[in-house]
Amino acid sequence: MNIILLSGGSGKRLWPLSNDIRSKQFLKLFKHAGGYESMVQRVYRQLKESMPSVKVTIATSRSQVDSIKNQLEDNVSISIEPSRRDTFPAIALAVAYLHEVKKVDANDPVVICPVDPYVETGYFECIKEIYDRVQKGAKDLVLMGIKPTYPSEKYGYIKPLAGKGGECAYSFTEKPTADKAAEYIAEGALWNGGVFGFKLSYVLEKSRELLGTDVYEELFEGYDELEKISFDYAVVEKEISIEVVKYEGAWKDLGTWNTLTETMQERAVGDVRFDDKCTNVHAVNELDVPVLIMGLKDAVVTASSEGILVSDLGQSSYIKPFVEAIDSPVRYAEKSWGSFRIMDIEETGMTVKVTLNPGHHMNYHSHERRDEVWTVISGSGTAILDDKKIEVKVGDVLTMPAGCKHTIFAGDDGLKLIEVQVGTDISVNDKIKYEM
Repeated sequence: MNIILLSGGSGKRLWPLSNDIRSKQFLKLFKHAGGYESMVQRVYRQLKESMPSVKVTIATSRSQVDSIKNQLEDNVSISIEPSRRDTFPAIALAVAYLHEVKKVDANDPVVICPVDPYVETGYFECIKEIYDRVQKGAKDLVLMGIKPTYPSEKYGYIKPLAGKGGECAYSFTEKPTADKAAEYIAEGALWNGGVFGFKLSYVLEKSRELLGTDVYEELFEGYDELEKISFDYAVVEKEISIEVVKYEGAWKDLGTWNTLTETMQERAVGDVRFDDKCTNVHAVNELDVPVLIMGLKDAVVTASSEGILVSDLGQSSYIKPFVEAIDSPVRYAEKSWGSFRIMDIEETGMTVKVTLNPGHHMNYHSHERRDEVWTVISGSGTAILDDKKIEVKVGDVLTMPAGCKHTIFAGDDGLKLIEVQVGTDISVNDKIKYEM
């Protein structure tokens, strides 16, 4: 069974933990096996537990590839989107990737799922049913419809209609008013959960029709010029050969702090202290200093290197325009080899804490416009400076002037270092990569 997980968006509504690189699905806030896991780790684990033989491909932007490799298996299948062009181009590219790169037959079914719902086991049983119905081929497109729990204004609705010849047909409405949503629910409407099943050939044909090609290389090379259009608008709303599988279990779209805190098993993550007057307050602290909360009710408090949020739970849903007005560099990101956190920024330099996972290493690279100094503060490993190997341990200091090729390999216990960058034009684009 092939599943495509859609992993997109910047998750600005979960600022200050999320940013343009570290989207909401990568935040490790859910307790599991003595630690914490993210949304993408949770859904990926649930898929593998429910369907051990499932083949998962993740469709995502370039900026999220390192986070996915960091949090999932090194060999996870990834369809990389060169830019953000909405869900139809993303799905078309991923389907072409499966067909041409992964050699999946055009007549095989595939199910598209979002990467960030908070769901129970029944959700994956529903995915299996969607897959089976696609395989039988009675309809071209099979959707998941989620039983609503309240008249939400945030979701799309699938409304059943009386079709010709007694067959059931459907219409689709995006984000109605609460009153209209209540009417739809009374008429048997379901939430559109963004889960679609079809044979690869179905979307390959749609891709030829709407995008001009179904060839993976052509889609990839011309991706920036493709029309921005959603799968719902381009395909679903125009399809008549369609059926819906109903899911009645727990389902939450964790797009805001308000909904996310409802699923957190603990009221706090990190070093957080509450007084006994706090009621219904959740907090996440990623800083190395304690956060003290006193007398708050129905609130969320989050602290990270990106900023600090103190908000009423209800108001937290309206954070996006305020965050978009904040102009600051990304201060924390996960990489395929570990992570970095910016500690200080000056006009002529930057200080960064770098963490390498055991056995991992950076790209072999150099910079033209800055010098760097590394101080090892934890673990051990092997550095390579201009092709010379140097064993390093806690307390060792390495200096790399501009132009020096360098990388570092972490040992079995991992490695942490403080990196001081010195220069007047420091930029993420100032990097030349080399083969080792």
